[in-house]
Amino acid sequence: MLYIVLILVLGALGLVVAALITADSLWAWISLGVSVVAGILLLIDWWRRRKAAKAAAGAAATKDAEGSDVADAADKADTTDEADTSDSDADADSADSAETDEELDEVLAVESTELMGASGELADPDAEPAEEQAPAEDVRAVAVLEDEVVVVDERPRYHLTECTWLETRETIPLPVREARELGFSPCGRCWPDATLARRSRERAEA
Repeated sequence: MLYIVLILVLGALGLVVAALITADSLWAWISLGVSVVAGILLLIDWWRRRKAAKAAAGAAATKDAEGSDVADAADKADTTDEADTSDSDADADSADSAETDEELDEVLAVESTELMGASGELADPDAEPAEEQAPAEDVRAVAVLEDEVVVVDERPRYHLTECTWLETRETIPLPVREARELGFSPCGRCWPDATLARRSRERAEA
């Protein structure tokens, strides 16, 4: 919409020049009308952006409150259990990580299958993907990561760069930590929280 406003402003400027050259007041009145239309469009665009920002802020506040409750509960549970640093526990952790990765792959495969309609065609590509429901430990892990994700302007989700929902949409790269701070939530199609948390664990074990 800003491009349209810019074109209208340039058009109004051209009409003013024409009015000065021809000494015809009609061009000046037309220029005034075009300027008013440009101002109205600019006001509408500002109002839309402000409304979207308020909605994102409200969603972020709700998400932070829920995440805080989950984190508190997890912290209390952690204080009651002491981690054993033996080799057998390390092997068990590796097995659990592998099992989690397999479950994630299965979930992604199921979600990809559900996107297909009865006729074999994809569902509405413009529909907003659901929010990822990641485990609390993954949420805490990605909250401090600098791994890159991408967002789409005026959309509430952040995605992995390879997310199939993005298609040809224009994206903005951000660190996942900053994306969460700005109120964006994880995409339920590409599972950025679970994927980035898994990659972080793999880097730590390497």
